[in-house]
Amino acid sequence: MKKILDYLKASFPLLSVAGLVIGAILGYIYYIKVGCVSGTCAIQSNPYMMTIYGAVLGYLLFDLFARRKKKPVREDPGSEN
Repeated sequence: MKKILDYLKASFPLLSVAGLVIGAILGYIYYIKVGCVSGTCAIQSNPYMMTIYGAVLGYLLFDLFARRKKKPVREDPGSEN
C-alpha cells in the first residue's frame, strides 16, 4: 500500500490535483453564472464540458507553479578537448 501511495504522490503533485479540483468547481460556477442561454455555444451550454474545460485549465495553470526535481546534468565523454 505504501508503494502505491508513494507512486501517486510522485505522479500527481498535490498542487496539480488542487488545480484540477478548483478548476472543475470554477468551470461549473462559470456555467451557472455566465453560461450560454441560447444553447448555441458548444462548451458553455453544457455543464459537463464546462466542468472538464475548467478542470483542464486549472490543472495547467497550477502545474506551472509546481516544483520539479532537477535532473543531474551528464557530461558527454566525447566532448573533451
